[in-house]
Order: sequence, then structure tokens, then C-alpha cells
Amino acid sequence: MSQTSLRPDERAGLRLRELYQQYGYLPYRMSKFEPYDLYVGNKSFLVSENILTFTDTDGRLMALKPDVTLSIVKNAHPPAGALEKVCYSENVYRTTAAGLGFREIMQTGLECIGSLDMAAMGEVLALAAESLSLLGRDYLLDLGHMGLVSALLETVSDEMLRKSLLAELGRKNQPAINQLCAQGGIGQELAVRLGRLAGLYGPAPEVLLELDDLVQESKARTALEELKALCGILKHLDLLNHLRLDFSIANDMRYYNGVIFRGYLPGLASGVLAGGRYDNLLRRMGKAGSAIGFAVYLDQLDRLEDSNEYDTDILLLYKAEDAPADVVAYAEKLRQSGRSVRMERSEPMGLRYRELVYFDEGGAAQWK
Repeated sequence: MSQTSLRPDERAGLRLRELYQQYGYLPYRMSKFEPYDLYVGNKSFLVSENILTFTDTDGRLMALKPDVTLSIVKNAHPPAGALEKVCYSENVYRTTAAGLGFREIMQTGLECIGSLDMAAMGEVLALAAESLSLLGRDYLLDLGHMGLVSALLETVSDEMLRKSLLAELGRKNQPAINQLCAQGGIGQELAVRLGRLAGLYGPAPEVLLELDDLVQESKARTALEELKALCGILKHLDLLNHLRLDFSIANDMRYYNGVIFRGYLPGLASGVLAGGRYDNLLRRMGKAGSAIGFAVYLDQLDRLEDSNEYDTDILLLYKAEDAPADVVAYAEKLRQSGRSVRMERSEPMGLRYRELVYFDEGGAAQWK
């Protein structure tokens, strides 16, 4: 089957899987459903907390999978001192952002689990950037660090206040951050620094300079040095131009503990790629080591208006009096060049094609 006969999300998934396997990531296969217990204890890790369930014939409560990472982590057994690298392309079942019913969504991504080092993390970030570049040339990859954020919030003992500050950081709402700090009795200095962090966004060299002046805590400095090293790897790979540092993408501190990133394409309001380092999830599931990965949400591609997408490469128009065998044989000859061909007696309304061909009685064709 040619790629031109596939949907945009199917073509993208195929190209992404080929990319990941070039880097040594092994395909991961899973069932469409897992025991409900796997997900109910980790709902805050999921994009949507709504889960489709059913009772199996043995009485167990099962769930149509809303996520792939949890299943991979549950079954991961990386050798000591090594890495387990897997990639996947699976359908997941979750509600829309507006909560208007469940959808079957094709999700492609990768996970790197085990003894992580800077090279492995740099490779994952580079693959995230390469994944976005396969989907659109003008992509943006936003990068933050939960270690830096959590270091600033470490002195806030009230858990609910930390959650509220994290939420307002995600909204870049500096007035709300100041108000929460005042209500919680947090010193003015920390309130100002959190507000400045919320407002930071831009190319890595500029933001890293501002962070040098902003962060003081030793844990925050460690996170900053890690950010600098990762940006250095992306610069070496000539991937820095599409990178922006952004600390409003901070997420649940119970799971994410390091770099966190989001990928965006022009024409899409929400991110098409999401990932990060999630050692805390491994600990929660009784696993040793570290983990980083990302997912590409291919259902978003349906919203893109791409003038380069066609329903067929060639529209072959023939007349009623043309010999059917000759028309079919000529269409097949055209397909041997790898192009898709649609035969019609008249041009279908709304059909998108690259080239229009008129068949004549002599078996030759007139191109337009």
C-alpha cells in the first residue's frame, strides 16, 4: 500500500516509527485494554481522568487504554546500568479537551528507561525536535525543567498553595502569583522570583542568561546546569533555532522531576507533542532507575489545512467510448511509477489531485 492512500495521521505515524527505529528504539506492542487498577491509581498522570471500563468474563474490571506510558513502565525491566528503549504507535481512548465524548486517538512516541545520562536525554530531545520537523518546518519545541520550579517552591510547605502557584505559573499569571504569595505569607523576594520565572519565554541563550541571575538554590542551579548542557547538545545538532525555554509548561511534581517539553505546529492551538522526565512515576510503580519519553498526538493533524495534501496524485479522465481494457491498463502503467491514480469519466467535485490526465483512443495521454 502506498503512503498516498493513508490518512495524514497514518502517514505521520509510519514516518515517526521509522525515525525512532533508526535510533535503535524497539517496537512495543500492547493490548487494547489493561486492568483498571493500573490507571485508577495514576489518574493525575493521564491527559484525561475519564476512563472507559468494562467487566471481563472473569469478573475483573478492565479499561480501554487511555495511555501507553503506564503500560510500558509496568512491564519495563532494563538491565542494570543500561537502557530499555522502546517506541510505539497505538490507539488510546480518552475524552476530548471539552469533555464531549470519548475518541479513539492514534498516539506515537518513545520511552527511554533505565540508567539515564546526559547523552540519552539529549538524544530524546533531539528526536522530539526531529519528530516535529517531520510534521512541519515551522515547529517550536518549548523546554522547561521541573527541578528548577520545584526548587523554588521547596520552601512552600502548604501543598495546596504549591499546587495553586504551579497552576498560575502555567497561566503566566504574575498578579495571581503575587496575591497567592501574600495570602500564604511567602516573602516578597520569592514572590518576585516566581513572577519573573512565569514571564520568562524565548530563545535559549537569552533566557539562560536571565536564569543565571534568577536562581540561587543549589538544586535550582543543578537543574540550570542540566538545561545548559541539553541546550548545548541541541545547538551542536543545529536544532536550537526552533527551541524556546518556557517554565509555564510545568506539570504535576508528583511524577515529573526533570526536563519537560511541549511541541507546537503552526495552525494548531494546542501542543501536538508532550514529554518529560518522570523518575517519580517509576518510584510510584516500584521501579528503579530513571525515565524520559514523549508522545505525538496524531489526531491533531486532522485540523491542519495542508495545501500539499491530495486525495490522489493523478486524476485520469476517459470517455464512455474508450476501450475499458486500455483505460485500466494505462492507469496501471501510471501506478507503476509509485503514484496513485483515480479513473473517472468526469471530474468529481472537491477532489484534490496533483495532475490531470486525459486518456485518448490511441492509448496515449494528454497531460494538463
